[in-house]
Amino acid sequence: MKEILREIGMIARALDSISNIEFKEYDLTKGQYLYIVRICENLGIIQEKLAEMIKVDRTTAARAIKKLEINGFIEKKEDKHNKKIKKIYPTNKGDNVYPFIKRENNYSNSVALEGFSENEEEIIFSLLQRVSKNIEKDWEFVKKGNKRNY
Repeated sequence: MKEILREIGMIARALDSISNIEFKEYDLTKGQYLYIVRICENLGIIQEKLAEMIKVDRTTAARAIKKLEINGFIEKKEDKHNKKIKKIYPTNKGDNVYPFIKRENNYSNSVALEGFSENEEEIIFSLLQRVSKNIEKDWEFVKKGNKRNY
């Protein structure tokens, strides 16, 4: 069996490391850019849904969201119909850094896919979506406290 997940992990770690270095000048620390992108693209998202999108546990998401709030990138607002629900929105600071994050993402995509045809890009994307869907089942299962049988 080919070590596909090892390759995917290596690519993800390399790109994450590059992003963390480049986003330091915007006062973004480890992985916070992921949250800003999802918040900017899903205005009014709730914390639980955000954690689910990024595939992190609630505690990790809560810590990152709190730091982003303290540093002025995001704000929480009460839901008009249910005051227990806190919706998350970018501040001006978050909105201003979002285009830079998107440009970096587009650049990284173009570098990663250099030399691939449009058809090959579609195939890679489709296959990775299938891999993600397969993993999602185990992620949900383990997240609920269950153990997988190897």
